[in-house]
Amino acid sequence: MLVDSKERRYLVTMVPGASFHTHSGIVAHDDIIGQDEGRMVKGNTERSFLVLRPTLADVVVKMPRGAQVIYPKDLGAILMAADIGPGMRILEAGVGSGALSMTLLRAGASVVGYEIREDFANNAQKNVAALLGDDVDYRVEIRDVTEGISEEGLDRILLDMPEPSSVVGHAATALRPGGIFFAYLPTINQTWQLRQTLEQSSFGLAETTEILRRTWHIEDRSVRPDHRMVAHTGFLTTARRLIT
Repeated sequence: MLVDSKERRYLVTMVPGASFHTHSGIVAHDDIIGQDEGRMVKGNTERSFLVLRPTLADVVVKMPRGAQVIYPKDLGAILMAADIGPGMRILEAGVGSGALSMTLLRAGASVVGYEIREDFANNAQKNVAALLGDDVDYRVEIRDVTEGISEEGLDRILLDMPEPSSVVGHAATALRPGGIFFAYLPTINQTWQLRQTLEQSSFGLAETTEILRRTWHIEDRSVRPDHRMVAHTGFLTTARRLIT
């Protein structure tokens, strides 16, 4: 990742002999490859760029996408809400551009994705491979989760789709007792419908939250909240599968 003097960030894949072109100048990849991160590199116009390896949050925001991604402020909360850990078997439906998949895999989980759009599935797999390589425990199937779930004894089911309420019945069969059902939804009407369906199912301890993120301006004696904040992006709903 290259950061210019105005803190604009550019995600660049290093290729020997190639160059990165921007209005601030041209930077040769060979001037970066093999060097330590955290250093400054100059372009052909003598303007400097800070060179760093991108964080997962940087990749999520800057990576190629076909579908809207779940943003970093929610991804961290999802890991905690769904209690994601190493070795967990997870079904993710609605993989989109792969942002949530990357986060789950980085946490050590084994992920199977269901996606109805082949172009989204292909893009997600490319993005995951670009960040994590080809050795992660990840596969994506082109199928509709509302028509059923083949996997059994799953630890977690995570959904990013318009009508997760239509999956509750299948999830009750596919999840192990105590397993967690999670859904990410943009509107409260969709969330209300899901909560109503969960109340009539074998799930309990349902909870819905949203994450609001506000950064602060801190410079000399000027200390105040920034004028802009990332407020509502989605509702996070979890429930536990119970034995009834």
